[in-house]
Amino acid sequence: MSFEHLLPPSWKVQVSDWLAEDTPSFDYGGYVVGEAERVAFLLGKGHQPAVLAGCPFVTEVFYQLGCRVEWHMQEGDTFQPIKHVATVRGKARHLLLGERVALNLLARCSGIATKSKQIKDLAVGYGYKGIIAGTRKTTPGFRLVEKYGMIIGGIDPHRHDLSSMIMLKDNHIWSTGSITAAVRQARSVGGFSLLLDVEVSSEAEADEAIEAGADIIMLDNIEGGELVTVARKLKDKWAGKRKFLFESSGNITEANLRERAIDEIDILSTSAVHQSVPHIDFSLKIQVPR
Repeated sequence: MSFEHLLPPSWKVQVSDWLAEDTPSFDYGGYVVGEAERVAFLLGKGHQPAVLAGCPFVTEVFYQLGCRVEWHMQEGDTFQPIKHVATVRGKARHLLLGERVALNLLARCSGIATKSKQIKDLAVGYGYKGIIAGTRKTTPGFRLVEKYGMIIGGIDPHRHDLSSMIMLKDNHIWSTGSITAAVRQARSVGGFSLLLDVEVSSEAEADEAIEAGADIIMLDNIEGGELVTVARKLKDKWAGKRKFLFESSGNITEANLRERAIDEIDILSTSAVHQSVPHIDFSLKIQVPR
């Protein structure tokens, strides 16, 4: 199986758009190097082990430019820098046309995969058996790559968009008047096939959301002893009466992961796996003909 098979038909059009954005007019540097056939080494650099992610996007960038990519390691594997991860063959001008687009994609996607794996491994080390997930706080126009990186890193990407799951947050509830009313209205149009996630900020709100029939209760910014108390109390109260999951979100980092990774919480969702994540350094070096 290949993770590439997850990608929708539209993803190759996005690659074309990225290439068009990077060369909207004349290619002055390409004019200098010409179209001699060349071989380039794609190198994974940096100062720490990293997860390789984003291979389909890089392959497609160069494919659209008439180049060929040969990968020397599997996507999702961890490498130690400096690592020769792939060889790219094609005309010099075309290699350089795709260079920056490909490197940017690979750097961002691999950075997210690396951070995702780090946080998941840390949680598992603490004995956590629940789900580690990202969030929808992604870069406009780049969500597919970022969600893909989360999957390669071994975590749940969470909902992809407003249509893939119903999530009712504070603004929805305030606008509707109550959690119960918001859940009822959402259910009337969302039907049976969509999960319903309700954000709450107190035990009372969580209790109301459970009674209203929410599938997932997001305990937003509830931390420490309060998180443990609320989760345990409500799971005991509703045992055998309602089926639901508890999600903890808000300000989850590697520094405080241990206190949030408790058995009573089924899902830990954090933007730390994709916002402000260090990129992984890659470079493309055209080899001097022998």
